[in-house]
Amino acid sequence: MHRYRAAGLGLAAALLAAPATPASAARTTGPATATATAATAASAIRFRLPAPTLRRPIGTVALRLVDRSRPDPLVTSQSYRELMVSVWYPARRSDGLPLAPQMPPLAAADFDRDTAADLGVKPGQADWAATRTHARAGAAADRSAGKLPVVLFSPGYQAPRALSTVLAEELAARGYAVVTVDHTHEPDQVEFPGGRVEHSKLPPVKTEEDQAKLFKVLLEARVADLRFVLDELARLNRGSGPGAGRGPLPAGLPGALDLSHVGAFGHSMGGATAAQLLRDDPRVDAGANLDGILLGPAATLGVTRPFLQVAGGTTTRDSEPTWKSFWNASTGWKREARFTGAQHFSFFDLQAIYPQLAGRLKGLPIAETIGTIDPERSIAAQRAYLTAFFDLHLKGRRTPLFDGPSRVYPEVTLIP
Repeated sequence: MHRYRAAGLGLAAALLAAPATPASAARTTGPATATATAATAASAIRFRLPAPTLRRPIGTVALRLVDRSRPDPLVTSQSYRELMVSVWYPARRSDGLPLAPQMPPLAAADFDRDTAADLGVKPGQADWAATRTHARAGAAADRSAGKLPVVLFSPGYQAPRALSTVLAEELAARGYAVVTVDHTHEPDQVEFPGGRVEHSKLPPVKTEEDQAKLFKVLLEARVADLRFVLDELARLNRGSGPGAGRGPLPAGLPGALDLSHVGAFGHSMGGATAAQLLRDDPRVDAGANLDGILLGPAATLGVTRPFLQVAGGTTTRDSEPTWKSFWNASTGWKREARFTGAQHFSFFDLQAIYPQLAGRLKGLPIAETIGTIDPERSIAAQRAYLTAFFDLHLKGRRTPLFDGPSRVYPEVTLIP
């Protein structure tokens, strides 16, 4: 069975191989829903995200970006494309500012009602709105950190950007500006300013041909999204603002970005997006794929710039044809790293969240979802290898991690 259908690229298509949401499906989310969710929060499970390994203040800001040069690919009546992104960056100490939530409140309520069941979590069992990140919302950027190389992040199929906070925060603490992107109308929910939540508008998929057509549309849309985000970041860096509907930018952020050194990575379909972006956009210097099957021209034509393949389970060039064709065609620096005992969902925030849920909820498919790898060891190794990769190719910092087996991270095997 095709892995995208069997294991999914994100949440909704994951454990239950749920069909895509028809475009005609209508859902409403508003303040009343958020209030009802809050009423059950006292008995709901709350969880924590692990702090970045480098205890350095970080900040974050959410931005609405509007691309009026193209229509929305999934809502043909909408003549523009709008996105929500979060920028994560080293910050000045700002203890008086609140810690940003992992998910904004209305998106969290919608996730609880319509998405968490795919993970075996019933509505009201977990308080998805309660989780706080380690980043101060709107904190002033720390200009003493110097210019910040930029790293773009694209999530898995139908997954929200919020569920890759652990890796984004680590890179921000290590001196990067990380921009996580929601690809609107693909995830179940994307919350915009003013209390508006946009839902998935994916068409029904009945055949493999339908699926292939949909993934082609989505990959092209995702790559265009990231290229547009790069355009908007250049405007932000000049101090001219990143688009309509934004609030004030944090002090020190304009001018702090080093857009001459840009990386991209993603989980699952986001990894395929990063590979295609690296092929299509000369502004991107390096890319990484966290356990995603490759799609589009990059799958067979490869890339010419540095690329890191991170594998969970048994993903190798022998088991996944697109990995083999991509590897053979790619002519730049390249490595493949397998995380022994990891599964597809080990490579985003479920690696940290799921064990905490399992401590209170019986019967969750832990091994099938996040594997048998020790969660803390898995997160530490992911952070180390991803940071080392971008340090090497965006900052020119030498690392021994890609030279051979690591005594520090024996869970990771470099695939020759």
